[in-house]
Amino acid sequence: MAIDMSCPETKLRLVFDNGLVLGPGKVALLQAISETGSIAAAARCTAISYRKTRHLIDALNGAFDQPLVLSSKGGAAHGGARLTPLGLDIIARYRRVEQQTRSAVDTHFGDLKSSLTSSDDETP
Repeated sequence: MAIDMSCPETKLRLVFDNGLVLGPGKVALLQAISETGSIAAAARCTAISYRKTRHLIDALNGAFDQPLVLSSKGGAAHGGARLTPLGLDIIARYRRVEQQTRSAVDTHFGDLKSSLTSSDDETP
């Protein structure tokens, strides 16, 4: 999906009452787990250390009344990880709101692009 560069870049970060912060990094990690079926591979794909990846998964799983990620030990032949239906739903909801946010920003700020100075221009 091509991103419309006529509007400012947006980074959606959701802060929940229980302290969970859900943003582009955690959603990318969930997406990578879904695509690779492996926590280690997802860590490599997202350039996050395996240790931090495990910590993020534990935090995500603990923030909801059911886990987002299920994993089994056993290495390449028998182990793996997969998202639960809730984990998949979280990604879908986040991506939907992310697209709606981009659209709203483009609607309300897109016309300002012609008013911006070039990034090469000196600022006083």
